[in-house]
Amino acid sequence: MLSVYVDLALGLAVTFLLLSLLVSGINEGVVRLLSIRSKFLWAYLRDTLDGADLNGSWLPARVRDVFTRLPFLRDPRPRYSDLPAPPEAGAVPEPRAKADDAMIKLLYERVREIDHAKRGRTSIADIPPGRFSVAVMELATSEDGDVERFLAKLKAADSPLYGHLKGIWETAQRDLDRFRQGVETWFDGEMQRLSLLYKRYVKWVLAALSLLVTLVFTMDGLEYAKTLLRDNAFRASVTAVSEAGPDAYSELKAQCAGADPVHCVTETMSQPALVRMLGQALVSVSIPERGEPSVDWNGSTWWDRLMTPSHWPGFLLTYVALLFGAPFWWDVLRRLTGIRSRR
Repeated sequence: MLSVYVDLALGLAVTFLLLSLLVSGINEGVVRLLSIRSKFLWAYLRDTLDGADLNGSWLPARVRDVFTRLPFLRDPRPRYSDLPAPPEAGAVPEPRAKADDAMIKLLYERVREIDHAKRGRTSIADIPPGRFSVAVMELATSEDGDVERFLAKLKAADSPLYGHLKGIWETAQRDLDRFRQGVETWFDGEMQRLSLLYKRYVKWVLAALSLLVTLVFTMDGLEYAKTLLRDNAFRASVTAVSEAGPDAYSELKAQCAGADPVHCVTETMSQPALVRMLGQALVSVSIPERGEPSVDWNGSTWWDRLMTPSHWPGFLLTYVALLFGAPFWWDVLRRLTGIRSRR
């Protein structure tokens, strides 16, 4: 009996892991397609170096802005340049000649050697804190090594960066090496804060995608658990996927004991467990023994399942399970199967 419940746990873990990976894959595909991470970074840098413009802050204030305004309406990234960084950093412009992106351009000049183009814009999505601190030191030393003059120009240009660097400079007691280390530590902390802000926005997107995947596949977790408990052959085939060991088919073979067990096992496994698991989706794929795979539209069946109240508790179970994410279910599967993580 214990083995049955272990197999049940394995089957559910495999199911939720695969669906969670699908949710993560869709999210990652959208993020990469729209360059969300890169735009998020440069939106923060624009706010920090040049400040808000006439349209307000560059960083999105709402979840929907992350996937509407940021990708399509206001691209904060500098335009890509294939030129090498100039030998000397540019000076902070005078207030009357300062453009809205003056400081961003100066910073991009110092880090563009690690860049490559993406639709005419920079694709940099991460600036190491050490590289940022070196870029700031290069800008500061462009004023003949006079950090005080550099800070005065930042203040005159009304750059929000002035307040941060002024505090670091005073804390470092006007020591250049300690100032550089302070800038690196401060920027590292800012990147961690920005990462938390980004995750806070993305978790709502993952929640919406989890609901979408649950409904598209009409994955009833309770119904699936009942199937695993009642159908020994199906449970064994799912367990075989998760265990992938030499004894994975022992229970399946026991169920097919008879005159021709090989034919029984082959027949049972000809419709893979993972295909049957997602067979109630809006669109399903059939893989026949002979011929080409076919794509089937299950609109009426899918709608009937969706509108059946008895399935709703199972949909809710699946949805809540997907909110835990793929890393959680991989860890569960690893613990159940004894897979050791690589170090």
